[in-house]
Amino acid sequence: MRSTWCPRIGQANTAASQTRAPVGEGREEGEPRGRLRTGSVLADLDRSDADRASTIDGRRKGACLFCQEYFMDLFLLAELKTISLKVTTVNMLKPPPDFRTNFEATHPPILIDNGLAILENEKIERHIMKSVPGGHNLFVQDKEVASLIENLYSKLKLVLMRKDEQKSAALLSHLGRIDGLLAKRGTRFLTGDTMCCFDCELMPRLQHIRVAGKYFVDFEIPTSMRALWRYMYHMYQLEAFINSCPADQDIINHYKLQQLAPKQFGTSPTMGRARAEDTAALKMKQHEELETPTFTSTIPIDVSELNNVGEQ
Repeated sequence: MRSTWCPRIGQANTAASQTRAPVGEGREEGEPRGRLRTGSVLADLDRSDADRASTIDGRRKGACLFCQEYFMDLFLLAELKTISLKVTTVNMLKPPPDFRTNFEATHPPILIDNGLAILENEKIERHIMKSVPGGHNLFVQDKEVASLIENLYSKLKLVLMRKDEQKSAALLSHLGRIDGLLAKRGTRFLTGDTMCCFDCELMPRLQHIRVAGKYFVDFEIPTSMRALWRYMYHMYQLEAFINSCPADQDIINHYKLQQLAPKQFGTSPTMGRARAEDTAALKMKQHEELETPTFTSTIPIDVSELNNVGEQ
């Protein structure tokens, strides 16, 4: 089932005044963070970011790339105590009356700031940058990185359509260029040793490439891309990524629904793609709801070697 995954943000909570780790660094278990909760209703806070959740059980975090990207942005700001953060999920097939009244058929992501709803991806990004406390620090200027990660996801979508060596080679080549930049710069993240908006964009896409690519067409990121694997090693240590990452099953189901919806419902002008996917979700086998969620986070090369990448 399709749901809304709702990170909600407000001004920093003064009660949680203990020191948090800087952006891009992990924290010890139990260290305070922006308020984070998973539930089934849309609660009222100063700001909120409504994101899509699991298409399997209607409660877990879902596989919407934009939702995870924006939530990671907000989580990093919560770590810096510029905002407080709470997450809830809303079943989009059976949304609560208040959500239905306020947003009708609008699909996530949705950003709510003091009652003002921002519904479009570009506007959400601009709002985080200009209006959310500390948000401007995440949006760095780096034309090389911006150009490099552009269109990566479109190459994955082409690969998933059917197994095709040429399309797989194009995706591998693109990943190779990212690996080359990381090796050349020798930094933990794309633009330095602290995270920025580009990392929040790239990391969810790498996870989709790894999980969905392997499942549908047996695509794997080569172990020879050591700088990229070093990057993913750090990615898997991040609280922002860990708390926002969907289960493998939800990533796989996300693409199953995309493939199933056109086959079952065609391209009817009366049924949008999102609605078709919602309807298809109802027809998925019930055993998927009972399957224990898994989260791929292993690194296939010796971690002790990763610190030397970029120094050779």
